[in-house]
Amino acid sequence: MITLKNVSKYYYNKGIIASGFTKVNLKLNLGEFVAITGESGSGKSTLLNVISGLDTYEEGEMYVDNNETSHYTEVDFEKYRKKYISNIFQNFNLINSYTVRQNIELVLLFNGEYGKSVRDKTLDLIKKVGLTKYKNTKVSKLSGGQKQRVAIARALAKDTPIIIADEPTGSLDSRSAKGILSLLHDLSHDKLVIVVTHNYEQIAPYVTRKITMHDGRILEDKRLVVVDKVNYSNNNLNKSITLFNQFRIGFRNTFNIFPKFLLVLMVYLFIVFAVTSVDAFFKKQEYETVKTEGYNQFFTDVNDTRLIVKKSDKSLFTDDDYSFISSMKHVGVLEKNDLLLDINTFLSDYENLYFSGISKDISNFKGKVVIGRMPGADNEILLVGPRDDDYLDDIKDSIIDLNVALGIDGANETDKKYKIVGIAYADDDEMNALYTNGNDGYIYGSSKMIEELQFKMNEYYSELQVFFNNQYHDSSLLGSNYRIVPTDRVLEGGAFVTDEWNINCKNNNCLNEPMTILVKNLYYEDKIDVKVSNIYTSKNMNSLLGVSDYDQFTGAIYINRNDYNKLFSHGNYQSSVFVDDVRNVDKVASNLEKNGYSVLKIRDTMATIDVVQILKIVRTMVLVVLVMALFFISYFVIRIILKSRNVYFGIIRILGASKNNAKTLLQIELLTVSNLAYILFMFLIYLHRNKIVTIDFLNTIIRYFTTKEYVILYVVITVMSYLISVRFARKIFKNSAMNTMREEV
Repeated sequence: MITLKNVSKYYYNKGIIASGFTKVNLKLNLGEFVAITGESGSGKSTLLNVISGLDTYEEGEMYVDNNETSHYTEVDFEKYRKKYISNIFQNFNLINSYTVRQNIELVLLFNGEYGKSVRDKTLDLIKKVGLTKYKNTKVSKLSGGQKQRVAIARALAKDTPIIIADEPTGSLDSRSAKGILSLLHDLSHDKLVIVVTHNYEQIAPYVTRKITMHDGRILEDKRLVVVDKVNYSNNNLNKSITLFNQFRIGFRNTFNIFPKFLLVLMVYLFIVFAVTSVDAFFKKQEYETVKTEGYNQFFTDVNDTRLIVKKSDKSLFTDDDYSFISSMKHVGVLEKNDLLLDINTFLSDYENLYFSGISKDISNFKGKVVIGRMPGADNEILLVGPRDDDYLDDIKDSIIDLNVALGIDGANETDKKYKIVGIAYADDDEMNALYTNGNDGYIYGSSKMIEELQFKMNEYYSELQVFFNNQYHDSSLLGSNYRIVPTDRVLEGGAFVTDEWNINCKNNNCLNEPMTILVKNLYYEDKIDVKVSNIYTSKNMNSLLGVSDYDQFTGAIYINRNDYNKLFSHGNYQSSVFVDDVRNVDKVASNLEKNGYSVLKIRDTMATIDVVQILKIVRTMVLVVLVMALFFISYFVIRIILKSRNVYFGIIRILGASKNNAKTLLQIELLTVSNLAYILFMFLIYLHRNKIVTIDFLNTIIRYFTTKEYVILYVVITVMSYLISVRFARKIFKNSAMNTMREEV
């Protein structure tokens, strides 16, 4: 089984060479019970370590099943120990934070066993060594003799062809020692058992071969019993540990020393809060700078809670759409006529008052009227401006019940006059959200007023074409030869055109000729079909249409007002949602998108000044430096906290775990703690957000962190945890298994 030819082991320490043993020649076979004796320092334990693959050798050759081992790497010796060697150590090498049962089953788990077989084998071995009563007791609470029995049971669990024991009965009473030696003797019938002892008389009845060492050399090699040849049968299937078992052991390691778990958890919580606090601080500065100094040339109402919403298929909003959106969680205000939020509405009495503002539906007004009353009729309006506006303050008492004209910049005024019945003040945030561009505040009125303004806006911003006599002709509201004019004097479906067009019509008469009027704007295209029902001239224009200035209006097309209204009385293709809190903007936007709507966050449209760009660069640099600093600080702190892990990992590698197995367990342990720290952080966020607990410190983080930031935070802490484990593993696994146990981390 094992053959040593002129094998020597030397130790090097600060330039001094010491001999462990020299020129050892041995051939050890299955079926033998070998006792190695000799005084302290004679090389007995060193020889065991070399045979076990725990130490290398410098000279000669060791053969295992006739295979040379001098070329073995550390990985090769790991495989060798797993397949061939079970150790019983004089100092036990047990995991003190594990129970008796956990220490023994650990070997079985590393051998790829799982389920009920692990439980049954473990309990059977515990019974064999007489520790059933202590199966769930932590090893640290056992006596020396009890620990030795656990070590023996663990060696038996490994079920390898070679059992190597260093003073296996040194801590046992005579009765227990006899039972253990008898058990080892029984195992030696088909295994190789090698025992180092100072008390040869105790094991003499069981020994088949006695080897005496002195000063690093074999002084005597005496065969006491001739044993039959035993063919090697590997009962150990050498399966790899399963992924489930790796997680099982990793989770166990995370919590089995609770004070250490808490300390590592505190380190990761410190990382989480340090990163989030610094990031949130800079994001707050960026946000405040954009809010106070940013600008937007496209949108007038730049409230950071505003979402501009369209249907993904670009169709009209329906009442069902509005009902669904209004019922969504965190939706504060729904402005159906979104386009009016970005178009200046003006009102004037042409003498003392001119007020420009943003028109809104009175049903969405949340403030308090300070002068006058709330509008009640369709022609009544409420003005809202800043409290410190000298202009509004000077005229506030004189404009109540004043009738004013209302219109949109660039377009005609509405046909109806409106009465100012109340004045209210907007708070600073509301006014700051208004990109002024000449705006004095807000104009609140009925839904009828909003519809009339919407009509005027569609009218002004649309392109018109007339298809007549097989030709397309551009039209406009003012100054065009094909200008469209609404009137109640033309019946629906009809049109009055000038007699000057007759020369282009068949038989010089355009009467009953078909005509199509087309409208097109950013949101829709529509058309109406009419027929020429009358021809106006300079002589009959006044009687037909009530228009006396033929020269000014000649060439215009007069159609029925209802037909005209069909061109511009369309519903809404775009609306705005104002979220109840800026922290919920991303959540509401995401829910809208999931339900078939296109969403634009107004805060993403704000152009920023150089200061904001500088803040973003500084934030990135600070976060990079902070993460790097936290990595090294956390690594050194965790290294100190987990100082005892070098012993743990040395033990499991001796038992048959590979270096990669040990690295994986370390990674699972640290990743588990880092994930728990992140979960705890998110739980605190949840409690604070839902007002279950109040933690003022979290206000800034919750306000300025989006889902993206939370995801990035998780990635950062996970990657950092992985890199800490890699660096830590590189430190404690740089040497052999035995040196790892001795290494001070």
